[in-house]
Amino acid sequence: MNTTISLEGLQTDEQRLVLDTVADIRKCGLESILSLPQLVVCGDQSAGKSSVLEALTEIPFPRNDNLCTRFATEIILRRAPLDSLTIKVIPDDQRPSAEQESMKAFNESISDFSDLPNLMEKAMNLMGLSNSSTSTILAPAFAKDVLSIEIEGPTRPQLTLVDLPGLIQTETKGVTKSDVEMVKEITHHYVSQPRTICLAVIAATNDYANQGILTKVREVDPEGERTLGIITKPDRLPSGSGSESAFLNLARNEDIFFKLGWHVLKNRSFEEASSSFMERNASEDTYFNKSNFKVLPKECVGIETLRSRLSLLLFEHVKRELPRLKEDLDKALAEAQSQLGLLGNRRATPEDCRVFMAQLSLDYYETCKAAVNGHYEGEYFNHKSDHIFAISSPATICRLRAVVQYMNTGFSDALRTNGHKYQIARKGAAPVEVAVPDEASSEAEIEDLPTISQPGVPKKLSSSAALKWVEQVLVRTRGRELAGNFNPLVIGELFWEQSTKWQQLAADHVDKVAQVCTQFLEALLLARAPKDIFSRLWASHIQDSLKERSETAARELGMLVEDIQNYPINYNHYYTDTIKKQRQDRQKLAFTKAITDATSHPKHYNVVTKEYATYANVDTEQVIRQYSQHIDPNMERHSCEEALDCMIAIYKVSQKTFVANVTTQVIERHIVRGLEQIFSPLTVSMMKDAEVEAVASEPPSAKRKREFLADRIEKLKKGHAILKKVMGSATL
Repeated sequence: MNTTISLEGLQTDEQRLVLDTVADIRKCGLESILSLPQLVVCGDQSAGKSSVLEALTEIPFPRNDNLCTRFATEIILRRAPLDSLTIKVIPDDQRPSAEQESMKAFNESISDFSDLPNLMEKAMNLMGLSNSSTSTILAPAFAKDVLSIEIEGPTRPQLTLVDLPGLIQTETKGVTKSDVEMVKEITHHYVSQPRTICLAVIAATNDYANQGILTKVREVDPEGERTLGIITKPDRLPSGSGSESAFLNLARNEDIFFKLGWHVLKNRSFEEASSSFMERNASEDTYFNKSNFKVLPKECVGIETLRSRLSLLLFEHVKRELPRLKEDLDKALAEAQSQLGLLGNRRATPEDCRVFMAQLSLDYYETCKAAVNGHYEGEYFNHKSDHIFAISSPATICRLRAVVQYMNTGFSDALRTNGHKYQIARKGAAPVEVAVPDEASSEAEIEDLPTISQPGVPKKLSSSAALKWVEQVLVRTRGRELAGNFNPLVIGELFWEQSTKWQQLAADHVDKVAQVCTQFLEALLLARAPKDIFSRLWASHIQDSLKERSETAARELGMLVEDIQNYPINYNHYYTDTIKKQRQDRQKLAFTKAITDATSHPKHYNVVTKEYATYANVDTEQVIRQYSQHIDPNMERHSCEEALDCMIAIYKVSQKTFVANVTTQVIERHIVRGLEQIFSPLTVSMMKDAEVEAVASEPPSAKRKREFLADRIEKLKKGHAILKKVMGSATL
């Protein structure tokens, strides 16, 4: 397993330090968790990818068949005191578990490269691939499994390269459509990783516009920031031809631009297949000294300069990526620890289950009580802060008291603006508010909160139409009262009709608040407990308690509705104040009109200023006479006016009382207050062992997940320690 001097000099001590870091992280098994820096050799079929990889690594891959192009081949070079080569198979995670275990068990080592073809054939058979174009056994041509070749030696650099199957443009006799798609998937998986440097290999024997790898790398790396183009087989081009000129322009980065540029290699010809690596390198040097490609810069041709170029390129790439790699590692570690924290401690015995449930109930109790009381200290209320107050936002729903207050205000506004059946426009009286679109709401950062359903905008009634409505009710409730008076019970009938929407508005509001409380508890428990425990706890305790609270709230609301469906009872002076104000408003309007009508503005000539001036002249007799005439002698109309005044006054008083009763006696008493008691430490202490175990016992899937997360955390911690050490060194 000898190497040339040029391979030994691939990396400096500083470069080895940086690349050793990635190698150590890879040893921790983090490759499946994080995107690690690597070199990927990719290209179309027969573009010379394996020859490039062979020249770079000086590993003599088998050349008489297509073993290396049937699957991704991962070459891991590592420094070690002794030379060794180990082959493993990394199975595709879509394979059945039994097949995966069988493949993972495959681990073969050799000390001589001459044994490599036999080992690779064994690996190919293990993958279930056909090993001959003449084979009659129906077997796939490609696999998503990865052949991992780990080569160790005292002169080996720390480096990882991957050779991918060549992209296939069309189906052939031995290649199906599914094979073509599989190769595309494999290529995309590797080249799309953000920390992969793509070595896009194209053959000069084919028009580069027809080579699909260029389209693929520009798709995943549109700026060409992590792609280096490699041109092979330049010796196959006729000297001085247009094709040769086109590839020279490409190599100068004048056609398809890559920030990393282009490089030209001359691989072994068929006649040179048995030559050594030193002979191969000498032949390449001779070609680039004599051919038309000698016009290219020396650093852009030949395998030795490619090694140096890749060495510096990979070193700078890894050095640049290490801080971001550390960020990703820290994020993955925090996420894994969070998921493991949700699983809680192991729960194998009833005692374990009870301890877990006691802690869970305590966390629930304290957080829920804080949310109900509006005390938003702590990580749960602030770890997902959001400026927009929206029910779809976790940051909003966790602040339960704020949401309930907002909804209660909405209910009060809805009842005030849309709760009455008729919108009465009375002369001289202040109009009752009606709901209108609020343009300012678009500017406020409040979105998507549940709103009270609007059962329709109040029907508008003019003053005369309102009096007509009252008159109809007055006629059918007439008793033995004197003309000009009205039956006091008529106020109740008018009030009942005017407040017919209250029940629906209140019921909708109670349902909406109950839904928000349910969403709050779901979010809280999901944040505190594993999903399996959440579902069992919700079904066994939470759901029934919430249902009972909603039913109790509905009964309480029913009693409030029953109260307003009886004749109004009032001891609030606001009732008489409102009646008095309505009468005064009408008198004020009549008096104002009388003064306006009795006022004249005669002109007077001022002999001093020699100008005409006007002044107001009020005929007091006319004012008194006109104001006296506004009193309607119609006794029925007078009765209707008085009854309407009384109805409006009692409606306003009862409306305020109803809003207060619904928000306090229904929402607060039965929906919000005591939510923390649904699942408290006291509740857990009263549960039997069988009940506790039924809720908190750990299923096999949770045990497997715990083991998986523990293993992942251990790997991430090792990687974190490695990065922390190297990031703190003076070299970086």
